[in-house]
Amino acid sequence: MINWLSENRQTLARALGSILALGLLLVLLEEKGDGELFSALRRVSSGYFLAAIAVLFISRLFAAARWHVLLRSAGVEISFLRSTMLTFTGNFSSNFLPTTIGGDVVRLGGAMQLGYDRAICLASLVADRLIGLAGMALALPLGLVPVFSPGAGASQSLAISALIQKGVDFSKRTFDSFSIWLKKPLALSGSLLATLGNMIFIYFSIYLLLLGIGHQVAYGLVAGLYTLAYFVTLIPISMNGLGVQELSMTFLLTQFGGLSPSESATVALLTRVLFIITSLPGAFFLPSILAAMNEKKPRPVPSK
Repeated sequence: MINWLSENRQTLARALGSILALGLLLVLLEEKGDGELFSALRRVSSGYFLAAIAVLFISRLFAAARWHVLLRSAGVEISFLRSTMLTFTGNFSSNFLPTTIGGDVVRLGGAMQLGYDRAICLASLVADRLIGLAGMALALPLGLVPVFSPGAGASQSLAISALIQKGVDFSKRTFDSFSIWLKKPLALSGSLLATLGNMIFIYFSIYLLLLGIGHQVAYGLVAGLYTLAYFVTLIPISMNGLGVQELSMTFLLTQFGGLSPSESATVALLTRVLFIITSLPGAFFLPSILAAMNEKKPRPVPSK
């Protein structure tokens, strides 16, 4: 039992972090909310919700294209269909496995199952994450403007400064993974353009959710506030950002988007639902990939 707790302490800590964040969200709704969370959920237009799902599916295709460009430019002969299949499988795993790294492990296992070079695929996954982070960093000023406005509190500004420093540290640690692609500026540019397309459609899906509950928030503000929430979820204190993303989005939309806490929580919860729904195609490919990964694990040698 003690060994199990020691081996899984990080997973347990993140699970507790998710529970704590969700608890804080409930406290926020209880103290400052209007008690109309379920009423706000019922107000969401089904047409806007379905449109948001379609838009987020498009964003997933851009995410697949980002990784596909990196793989192809590194000499991996993979089709876009296979890149998309592995990307959706990774997205599905990230929603249901203990950490977001789980999705990358599944993508790597799937790529190896298909016979592609392990080292290049691993480096491409690191580069894929870093380019995604770089793309989000480009949109960060859209969220920093309202946070650092004269009406914002000093504690909020300090918290955002800490997030920026975390992003800088992450970039420094992973810069070496670009060694393959530094000599391929066209591939890097294409990958960055793909991540910008991914971001545009993610923001648009949330914009549609806001329209669905009768709120028209400026697209640039939606982009900035979601980006801030994204950087908050990079802090490894929860499982896949569960609870932390919802809490931060609720707070930001309430403080800077002009929504009530119940409306903000509705948008935050539905955003999570959108990502889960659009990852479901990956469930069709996950069993075969996990089976292949298990086959590659070393078998224990029986004792004599």
